[in-house]
Amino acid sequence: MHIQPYLHFNGNCEEALAFYGQALGAKIEMLMRYRESPEPPPPGMVPPGMDDKVMHASFRIGDSVVMASDDCTGQAVSFQGFQLSLGVADVADAARRFSALAEGGRITMPLGKTFFAPSFGMLTDRFGVAWMVIAAPQ
Repeated sequence: MHIQPYLHFNGNCEEALAFYGQALGAKIEMLMRYRESPEPPPPGMVPPGMDDKVMHASFRIGDSVVMASDDCTGQAVSFQGFQLSLGVADVADAARRFSALAEGGRITMPLGKTFFAPSFGMLTDRFGVAWMVIAAPQ
C-alpha cells in the first residue's frame, strides 16, 4: 500500500506541470485532457470550457509519483493543511530547488541550517502548493 498526493489546480495544471519540470526535473508520465476521456462525463459534471484542461496527469519527481488535474467543480481550489516535503541529497541541491520553487511564490521559512538538517526551509509556490525542502544530514 502507498499514498500518492493528488493536486487539483484552478485551470492552470499544465502550467504547474511545466513549472515543476523546470524547478524539480519532474517528468510527466501521463496526461489526459477532458476532451480525451473515453466516456462522456455525467451531465453537468464538467462545466463548459474544460475540454482542453487536464482531466488527469501523473508526474514523477525523483522516486515519487504525484497526480494532478484541473478542478472541474467550479469552486476555487485552495491547498490547505498539508505540505509536500522534498528531500534532497545536499545543501547545494536544497538551495537550487528551494530557489526554483520560490520563484513567484512566498517563502515562509528561509532556507538555513537547523538542529535536524544542514539545510531546511518552507515556502508556498506560485500555485499555492506548500513545500518543505530538506537536505539529508551528511
